[in-house]
Amino acid sequence: MSTAIIGGGRLGTTLGRALAGTRYAVRAVSDRNLRLASRSRGLIGAGRVRADNAQAAREADILFLCLPDDILEKEAGRLARSPVGWKGKTIFHCSGLYSSEVLKPFRRRGASVASFHPAQSFPRKGMPSSVFKGIFIILEGDPKACRLGRKIILELGAHPAALGPRAKPLYHAACCLASNHILALFFLAAELLEKAGLSRRRAEQVLMPLALGTLHHVKKFGAVKALTGPVVRGDATTVARHLQALRPYRGCRRAYRVLSQETLRLAGQAGLSASKVKALNRLLRGG
Repeated sequence: MSTAIIGGGRLGTTLGRALAGTRYAVRAVSDRNLRLASRSRGLIGAGRVRADNAQAAREADILFLCLPDDILEKEAGRLARSPVGWKGKTIFHCSGLYSSEVLKPFRRRGASVASFHPAQSFPRKGMPSSVFKGIFIILEGDPKACRLGRKIILELGAHPAALGPRAKPLYHAACCLASNHILALFFLAAELLEKAGLSRRRAEQVLMPLALGTLHHVKKFGAVKALTGPVVRGDATTVARHLQALRPYRGCRRAYRVLSQETLRLAGQAGLSASKVKALNRLLRGG
């Protein structure tokens, strides 16, 4: 089956590159910015360059709409109104936020539709196809489109998972916490080490093994059993000294308090005594 990639950004280019070596051959790469489309096509290594999304749609059985969330619904509606024979085609969008309902104009014209969101980050265009290996890709939509989506996901070496349409915003928020917000937290930690006297480069070098080791332990033992540190030990003295040291850095201090309270909730599940949980809660709320 032939595929068209609509959107010459990082996800579209990386997905197209991974699909180019499969039975879902990339026939067209389209973006209103022709230079972006040309660059994407060069990285994908297959497909015709198009600046007209409708023209790309005519050339493929499967469309992947790899568009920013803020323009997805509008662009989908505009494309669905194009004089293209939509019957029998399958349309996926790759938004983590929106359900397949934004594609209902295509459904009304005979296409099968679904959302197809890789739970992965794509910091640059044209990453190797191995970026999909072992990850989960969330499907939601028409049964026919989801069946095809599962086949494509397995072809990519990923795992399919299903969610209901109303769950998408909560799912997407979870992804942001686990990806984007981890980076913000890492930045805050590196900034504190700079305040302590290290260079930014050295700060990141110091923190990287710690961060990677923690994620490795989560993978091996699960989040609760991977917990370490003063909160899980119920060490109120250490936490109090942290809060004191962070007084000049209000943003870091606020993040430390909120995250420590969440850590304390997990520590309670891991067996920390009720008296220590109560004492730390009092300290974190008042400190």
